[in-house]
Amino acid sequence: MVRPHTLTPIFKSTLVGSLLVLTASVAFAQDHFDPKGNAPSQFTIEFQNEMRKSLPFDDERDFEESRRGLIATPDYKQILTEDGSVAWDMESYEFLLKGDQFDTIHPSLQRQAILNMNYGLYEILEGQIYQVRGFDLSNISFIKGDTGWIIFDPLASKETAAAALKLVNDTVGERPVKAVIYSHSHADHYGGVRGVISDEDVADGVQVIAPSGFMEHAVSENVYAGNVMNRRLFFQYGVLLPRGPEGHVDQSIGKNISSGTTGLIEPTRYISDDFEEMTIDGVKVVFQNTPGTEAPAEMNTYFPDLKAFWAAENITGTIHNIYTLRGALVRDALSWSKHINKALYSFGQDAEVMFASHSWPRWGNERIQEVMRSQRDTYANLNNGVLNLANKGVTVNEVHNVYEVPESLQNQWSARSYHGSVEHNSRAVINRYLGYWDANPTTLIPLSPKDSAPLYVEMMGGAAPILAKGQELYNDGMYLQATEILNKLVYAEPQNQDAKDMLADAFEQIGYQKESPSVRNSFLAAAYELRNGLPQGASIETTGPDTIKAMPTSMWLDFLAIRLNSEKAADMDFSINLHMPDRDEQIVVEMSNATLTHIVGYNDDDATLSVEINRSDLEKVMTGEERLLDLIKDGTAKSTGDTSVLDQLASVLDQFDLGFELMPGTGAQDLTEEANAFAQPALANTNGG
Repeated sequence: MVRPHTLTPIFKSTLVGSLLVLTASVAFAQDHFDPKGNAPSQFTIEFQNEMRKSLPFDDERDFEESRRGLIATPDYKQILTEDGSVAWDMESYEFLLKGDQFDTIHPSLQRQAILNMNYGLYEILEGQIYQVRGFDLSNISFIKGDTGWIIFDPLASKETAAAALKLVNDTVGERPVKAVIYSHSHADHYGGVRGVISDEDVADGVQVIAPSGFMEHAVSENVYAGNVMNRRLFFQYGVLLPRGPEGHVDQSIGKNISSGTTGLIEPTRYISDDFEEMTIDGVKVVFQNTPGTEAPAEMNTYFPDLKAFWAAENITGTIHNIYTLRGALVRDALSWSKHINKALYSFGQDAEVMFASHSWPRWGNERIQEVMRSQRDTYANLNNGVLNLANKGVTVNEVHNVYEVPESLQNQWSARSYHGSVEHNSRAVINRYLGYWDANPTTLIPLSPKDSAPLYVEMMGGAAPILAKGQELYNDGMYLQATEILNKLVYAEPQNQDAKDMLADAFEQIGYQKESPSVRNSFLAAAYELRNGLPQGASIETTGPDTIKAMPTSMWLDFLAIRLNSEKAADMDFSINLHMPDRDEQIVVEMSNATLTHIVGYNDDDATLSVEINRSDLEKVMTGEERLLDLIKDGTAKSTGDTSVLDQLASVLDQFDLGFELMPGTGAQDLTEEANAFAQPALANTNGG
């Protein structure tokens, strides 16, 4: 296959919705980062041109609003950790601001990516509300109280949050932090808390406020499938993709995830009512609980005296994920719509500014109501329209090719799906109500792909005709059709590099054409791994020890049970009493039938082993700092009975590795360091929801 790496510049009239004036655009601006990479095909170029004609690029209000109120821009573009590594780098995305229009990027996505280049301190409401944007995947907001700052959502990393606090203090005047509000239970909304307050500050009276259920969901949402979720994040967030027009360009709700130090300080107060009023440092606030929207625990906030509405991550510059591609429980689009509607009628009638934990604010009541209604209606129509089709017999494997967002919503930027996509969100709605089965018995007990693929390859006459047909489909711009047959060949012959390369070529063109960066990244990242394999040393940021220490003991034991290799444990039979006097907690752990179970609040008089250890000391085992047997030997923990069962249990616990294959033939790698047997692996990265 011909793989050109540069094309002649193509002149355009404007750079769609950009801050810049465009004189010429470049379809393929530089050598591809991957030697096997391709330029956008003529079919992709034609698709992008059609999108430029069909979308409402003359509506530039988002650009006007995103620029409004800028009062300080730092003289640096990188934020470093204490050891000098880069925690945040906006400079790497400046190719987006040079006036080029890239045919490797969906024009709507390029518009969103430029909007997310805002970087600095913004005054949202004069003398009252400030926001730092472009320092992390999320925004951090500062409300001026009588004596100090009330901070909403302290970013994902300590380093980025500390830099943001310094910027606002240096610009507006230094003030102490009086309260921190976590809008919801995803890591990019609490992970940087130790950059703005400490445990000592909390002991001295600084409030930490969160919606009811915050701690439970901040810890639990991604424990049990954490390893696989982190691996899938390689695709959704394009972890291995360099930043550039053929690689990573944006993450829809922000540029990317920071890679600094994450932490967690437990809230001092929870908001449990549907609506709850309180005054914080002289500022009157009304919290609205919105469980089951973008996060299991989430809340909006209204400032009645300021006529300002904080929309958390419920209303941002994109339609969000109903199903997030890294993996999570499917969300409720109808409930999401109803919570927005309740906010619209409770606060939206009077609000004059709406700001959120991602994207940019909107000003003026008419504009606020327009955006609230467009997002309310998009989530509602997604739920209702998909179920309308399902009730007519359209299945989970068809609906993404049938359901369409109403045209009036397609023509509103606030209703475009960047973080989510119409394709995967529509399938999620059916999955939520009906599950994965399409009611065809053939798909009820399907063969594994590696078992079914050889049947297809044999019937198609082997690799040669499949490659020939795949090339023909690719040449005709029929990329999805090409993937249908090439994927079978790759599963049947995982070491067939020609097949993997051709499948990667089709993935690449599909990725270039996708509006959602999560979908774009998934296709481009899969193409990269098909061509090159998974490199050694690849990694992803995960939650820190604060989150592991916050885990209930029961959840830690649940994950030990998930790690249990049943084949190895086939002949084991024992029970352990675990007593934690500092929490007055008693648990029985039982091994039987190659299964590990436990029950809280009981004691087994005939237990094989009884261990007494303070939960504060057990946390050192959970984080891998200490071994349980060593704590028993040095007297930190006390035991009676047969301690050899701890060695037995340790011997049958699998250690999950991050480097397993997502696409066949890409080569598993050992990416996870060995840890103490009972150490809890880092939890899944929940940044961005």
